[in-house]
Amino acid sequence: MEPSPAFNHKALLELAAMRMPFGKYEGVRLIDLPEPYVVWFHSQGFPEGKLGQMLGTVYEIKVNGLEYLFDPLR
Repeated sequence: MEPSPAFNHKALLELAAMRMPFGKYEGVRLIDLPEPYVVWFHSQGFPEGKLGQMLGTVYEIKVNGLEYLFDPLR
């Protein structure tokens, strides 16, 4: 069975490697940010561009209880 065309392995690996570039959690991988922090960011509005898109993806994964998807990437 082939993966869905919408599933992008490269993007997932890039997400797993990306670190927060500023703030209280500067240097922490996005996938390791505490859920309350990501939820706060969601309520305030994610930054523009790629970082915002990546934080949005982390938000969706965390609030839907799918963090186990990150386990093999750690």
